[in-house]
Amino acid sequence: MTVRIYRPSKSAMQSGRAKTRRWVLEPELETARRPEPLMGWVSSGDTKNQIRLTFETKEEAVAYAKKHGLDYIVQGEHNRKLKPKGYADNFAAERFATWGTWTH
Repeated sequence: MTVRIYRPSKSAMQSGRAKTRRWVLEPELETARRPEPLMGWVSSGDTKNQIRLTFETKEEAVAYAKKHGLDYIVQGEHNRKLKPKGYADNFAAERFATWGTWTH
């Protein structure tokens, strides 16, 4: 069985970074997911897609996979790219040059 080890990115539905600090180990899907005809819920014939283990570090997750004889794929981290800005930057003179037209 192949598992995927990754650090989840921030959800677009939240402003904080909850649940993004830990590493996740979850198995690759063996069967495709499909909608149920009656309710429309997404289901799969494979129950392994319900397994999701979390670890503090990437090394712990890799050690777990090696200990249990699992093939693993480690995906890179999602790093935030912050551009420090202030409210006054909305009215800066350089803004006209970068956007082409003044919007205020």
